[in-house]
Amino acid sequence: MNPIGYRMLERSSSPVTSDVLQQFATVGTAQISDCMQRLYGADGLRPMHGGTGRMVGLAVTVKVRPGDNLMIHKAIEMAGPGDIIVVDGSGDTTNALVGELMMMAAHERGILGFVIDGAIRDLDVFAQGEFGCFARGVSHKGPYKDGPGEINVPVSIGGQVICAGDVIVGDADGVVGIPAAHAADILVLALKKENAELVSKEKILAGTYQKPWLEKTIAEKTGAA
Repeated sequence: MNPIGYRMLERSSSPVTSDVLQQFATVGTAQISDCMQRLYGADGLRPMHGGTGRMVGLAVTVKVRPGDNLMIHKAIEMAGPGDIIVVDGSGDTTNALVGELMMMAAHERGILGFVIDGAIRDLDVFAQGEFGCFARGVSHKGPYKDGPGEINVPVSIGGQVICAGDVIVGDADGVVGIPAAHAADILVLALKKENAELVSKEKILAGTYQKPWLEKTIAEKTGAA
């Protein structure tokens, strides 16, 4: 058994179906976040890749010592098609945790992207490609490979706890994680919100959009109600 600090756990089978994942690809992170009461989502991570599509997959989580990527290498070997490597690097941006070679290795295994609460390097390569990458910053300084680190344990990414098998959605607005057990329910709410916003857009273009809540809220706040 691997000791604390070097645990490498196999991810349990996820209750999230491929159909649910495909439908999440049609919904923005903003709408998903709204449907989770605006409490959840990774703060401070931005897209580093050149693609404009939405990244959707299941989390393989990695917790590392700041500046060390030993267990990220191992996680890439353990992950497979449709997975997203989610790395808790404590938000430290002194040393890059991934770069071009690791991206290439992950891509060859069918991994969809990286979410790094830390730094990357070889930004020019990431910026030219479709491989999803969200990170806190960029550093030319390379990583160490000594450990410790753990795989498929709960991690903290930009203030959100992510567990192995959670749904990860990333787009131009950032990254949000959806707990696997709640993914189907959140999807229903997010699709409903997405459709409601489409109706609002049509009304705006037609000049019939109204905000009945606006004057009511102002009246309540100013005591005029």
